[in-house]
Amino acid sequence: MEDNFQSAYQEEEDRLNHVLTEIDSTLERLRSTPVYTGHDYTEQVLEDSREQKRKDLAKLRQEPYFGRLDFQGNDEQDRKALYIGKIGVDREQVSDRPLVIDWRAPVASLFYSFTGGTEAASYEAPEGLIEGLVYLKRNVVIRKQILERVADTYNRDSDAPAVSDEFLVYRLGENKDNRLRDIVSTIQEEQDKIIRAAKNTALIIQGVAGSGKTTVALHRLAFLLYQYKEQVSAEKMIIFAPNRMFLDYISDVLPELGVGNIAQSTFPDWAAEVLGVDLPEQDASEVMSRWFETAGAMPVITEETPGRFKGSTVLMSVIESSVKLLETSAVPEGDFIPWDGAVLSRQVILRWHNEEYAPYPPAKRKERVMARLHRWIEMELKKSPSAAALKERKKKGTAREKAYSAKWPKYEPLAIYKQIFRAAKVPEDWPAAAPEEIPPAVLKETVKELKKGILREEDLPPLLYIHFLLNGNEGTERFDHIVIDEAQDFSPFQIAVLDLYVKGHSFTILGDLSQGIHAYKGVHAWREMQTLFAEEHTAYHALTRSYRSTMEIIEFANGILSAGVGSELLAVPVFRSGNPVRLISYEADVLPGTAAAAPAGKEAAGYTDAAAGKEAVWYTDASVGRDERLSAVKSALAQLSGREYRTVAVLTRSLREASELYAELATQFEDLHLIDGSITEYRGGLSILPVYLSKGLEFDAVILADADSDHYGAAAWDAKLMYVGCTRALHELWLLRGGELPPYVQLNAEETVSGWPEAEVQ
Repeated sequence: MEDNFQSAYQEEEDRLNHVLTEIDSTLERLRSTPVYTGHDYTEQVLEDSREQKRKDLAKLRQEPYFGRLDFQGNDEQDRKALYIGKIGVDREQVSDRPLVIDWRAPVASLFYSFTGGTEAASYEAPEGLIEGLVYLKRNVVIRKQILERVADTYNRDSDAPAVSDEFLVYRLGENKDNRLRDIVSTIQEEQDKIIRAAKNTALIIQGVAGSGKTTVALHRLAFLLYQYKEQVSAEKMIIFAPNRMFLDYISDVLPELGVGNIAQSTFPDWAAEVLGVDLPEQDASEVMSRWFETAGAMPVITEETPGRFKGSTVLMSVIESSVKLLETSAVPEGDFIPWDGAVLSRQVILRWHNEEYAPYPPAKRKERVMARLHRWIEMELKKSPSAAALKERKKKGTAREKAYSAKWPKYEPLAIYKQIFRAAKVPEDWPAAAPEEIPPAVLKETVKELKKGILREEDLPPLLYIHFLLNGNEGTERFDHIVIDEAQDFSPFQIAVLDLYVKGHSFTILGDLSQGIHAYKGVHAWREMQTLFAEEHTAYHALTRSYRSTMEIIEFANGILSAGVGSELLAVPVFRSGNPVRLISYEADVLPGTAAAAPAGKEAAGYTDAAAGKEAVWYTDASVGRDERLSAVKSALAQLSGREYRTVAVLTRSLREASELYAELATQFEDLHLIDGSITEYRGGLSILPVYLSKGLEFDAVILADADSDHYGAAAWDAKLMYVGCTRALHELWLLRGGELPPYVQLNAEETVSGWPEAEVQ
C-alpha cells in the first residue's frame, strides 16, 4: 500500500510540474504581448480577454487544481484524467480536454456527486445526459506550487475501500483565520445540488449550524455567473448579510472563486439608500439593548409585537389599499382655471389620469398630467391679445398651477406612512380612524415615534413598498439574483418587497430556525416565506450535516436544542473527534497535583476528572465575586490562546459584560478585540463579544462565560442563545459558570468533562 501511495504521489508531482511549466509558458507569452491601448472595439475586447487570462494564470499557478477524476463516457474509447480547479484553463495546443477544468463545468459535478460504487455515473451536459464509469476520484492539496497531500477517495482498480470523508476531515481540522474561506475542494453532494439549482427559483435553505450554508450560497453565485453568463451579471447581484462586520468576514470568498463586483449590503443600508433617508446609527443598538440587555426574562413575543406585525403581509394589504385610495381620488375637484376665460375641465384631466396615463405608477402619472397641464397653459398663453395680457396671464397661470399641484396627494413614502398610522393629517376621503388591522399597541408606539422623527429598521419594508407602489422600479436596478443570509431574521414583508426588485423570483434564502434569536422580527417557520411564492417558483432544501465543530461539540449543542427548544432540526456531525466540552465553575479553583492545604476562607473538596479518571483537589467559596469570575476567564483565555489556535472568542450574555471584561483584559492580551456591533472589520485573533453578535462567525475555540441559569433562563429563546454560542466553536468549547447550569444543558461523560485541564494528576 505504501508503494501505491508513493507511486500516486510521484505521478501527481510529475503532473504538477508539467502543468506549472505549461502555465508559465502561456503566462510568459501573454505578458510579452504588448497591451493594446487603442480605440478599436474588437481589439479592446481581445485585450480584456488577455488581461483576464493573465490574472487567472497568475493566480492559478500557486494552486492549479485540487481534484482529479478519471472518467470514461459510454461513447468513448479511453478513460480520461480530468483535473479540476477553481479556474478552467485550456491547453496551448488543441486537445480533447482542458489543462484544468473549471469546478463549475458540467463534468466537474461528477467530482462532487460521485461517492463510490461500481454502477455507472452521469451528469447533465448541454448536449444531454452523459453516462459512463468513474475509475478514480482523487483529492490533492497544492500550496504555493508544492504538492502537500494526495488522497484517493475512490479507486475502481483497488481493493481498498472508499474513504470519502478522510480528506474532508483533514481539511476541517485546519485552524481558522479571520476570514471565511471557499470550500470548492470539499463541496459535498447535498451542497452541490443547491449550488447548481436552477436560476429562477426562490431557493430556501434550512441549514444547521456549521452546515456551510453561507459558503454554499456564495459558491452558488459563482456557479450562476458561469452557467448563465449570457443572462446574468455580477453587477446585478447582491448579498444581504446581518451586519457590516459579517460582510467583511465573508469578503474573501468570491474573489478566491474569481468573482468580483457583486454588491454586498445590509438590508437597512440598501433600503435607506433607495429611499434617500438617514437611519439613526443608534437604532440597532437600541433594539439589541431592548431585547438582549435587559435583566430577567425576554419580553413576550406575539403577532402584535411591532417587528412581527410590521413584517407581516397584513400591513402590506393595509398599505396597498391606502395607496389605491389616494390614487382613485388624486385628481382635485373642480376645473382648472389659470385665469378668467380659460378652462381645462376636470373631465379632461380625469381622462388623462385614468386612461391615457393609467399604465404609469401614481407619482409618474401625476408628473405626466401636470406636464401636460403645463403645456396646455403654454398653448393658451399664445392666444393672449397683447403683451400686457400675456404678462398678467403668465403670472396668474404660474401661481394657480402651483396651487393646483399642491391639491394633489403628497406622493412621498414617509408622508403616506405617517397618514396610514394617523401620525399626520389624512386626506379628506380617508376614514378618520386608523385601519382596524393595525393593533392598538403597535399604532400607539409607532405614532409616538413617527411624531418624534424616529424611524426603525422595521419601518423600512413598509416605506419601500409605498415607494414601489408610487414609483415602480424607477431609479432602482432590478437584480438578477439576491442572496439573503441569516434569513430567519428577515420578515415576510422584507422578502415580498425584495421580490419586486429581482427578476424571476431568483433568490437564495438561507438560515437556521434553531438560531432564530431575533424572533421579535424574523420568521418562526419557513412556510411564512414559502407562501409568498407560487409552488413552481420555490424550492426547499435542508442541510443537516455539520462540518464546523467536532462530534463532541455538536452532540452537546444538539442536547441543548432538544431539551430546551424541542427542535428536530438537529445537526449530524462529520466523524471528527476532539476534546470533550469542558465545564468549569467559578467556585472551583482546581489545582494540579495532590491534596494541598486549603487557602484561607476556602473549603477543600474532592474532585474527579471524568475524562482522566484521576483525583485532584479543588476549593469552594460561598461568595464568588467579580475577582473569581475575572480570574477564571483570564485563565481560560490564556490557556486556549497558548495553543495552536488562530482565533479564540469569549462570549458573554450581554454587551455590558463583554465591555467590562475587555476593559480588564485588554492590557494583558495584546491581540484582544471587543466586538460591540459598531465595527465593520473582523480582525481574528482573540475576541470578546456578546453571544447575540456571534451568529454567523466561527472560532477555533470558544469560552462561553456565565453559562448558568442566572444568565440563561429556562425559555426556548435562552436555549437558542446558548446553542448559538456553543456552535461557534470549531475545535474546543469551554463553559464557565457561577451558578447552576440551565436545565437544558445535558451532561454526558462521552461529550463533557468538568474542571480545569491542569487539575489532571500526572
